[in-house]
Amino acid sequence: MGVYNWNWSILFKEPYLGWIISGFGNTILIALLAWAIAFPLGSVIGILRTVENRVLRLAATTYVEIFRNIPLLVQMFLWYFVVPELLPADWGRWVKRDLPYPQFITVVLCLGLYTAARVAEQVRSGIEAIPRGQRNAGLAMGLTPTQVYRHVLIPVAYRTIIPPLTSDFLGVFKNSSLALTIGVLELTAQSRQIEEYTFAAFEAFAVATVLYCLVTGLVIAIMRVVETRTRIVGAITVGG
Repeated sequence: MGVYNWNWSILFKEPYLGWIISGFGNTILIALLAWAIAFPLGSVIGILRTVENRVLRLAATTYVEIFRNIPLLVQMFLWYFVVPELLPADWGRWVKRDLPYPQFITVVLCLGLYTAARVAEQVRSGIEAIPRGQRNAGLAMGLTPTQVYRHVLIPVAYRTIIPPLTSDFLGVFKNSSLALTIGVLELTAQSRQIEEYTFAAFEAFAVATVLYCLVTGLVIAIMRVVETRTRIVGAITVGG
């Protein structure tokens, strides 16, 4: 059995270093933009799942069940290959030919909408974990249902679901690697490209692994600080 000859220096040569940097940048950008969609949209859907209005609850539940139960890879192919074909001819042609960076936009939208279903479940569980008495107390004080959500339920819920929300954000970051399936050159795709050009598979993917771990560790460290500073004394965090 031979000994593998490591060749780390090749990763510091052009264009391979540039590929790693651009791939890492695309990965970060995809994750941030997708989370910018997932967090507010998921928050709204999660809140709607707890309201009294049955129509709104049903609509929110339908969204969650559809996006959560279809594999992300399948959704990505549907958004990129199928949805443009279902649009009117002019719109479909614009999406496929004239829209700038269609693969990148598709990945961001798909990942954002998929993750929104997961965020919605975290928000719903956070609100439902609050004792019913707090809602009733707010109503008894003369607050409207909207004010109860704004001033009582939502602030408490977010402070208790920080750990699972952290996991969902890390999921966005890691799931961005599926972007390579429709041609987006993020970190994993660039690592594969380096492997194909140089046969330095171990080196390329080792660097990618280290970068993924660094970002993951940084996010966890930041969210632990946030969780500590916002912790409600005596409360049990959801997922914590």
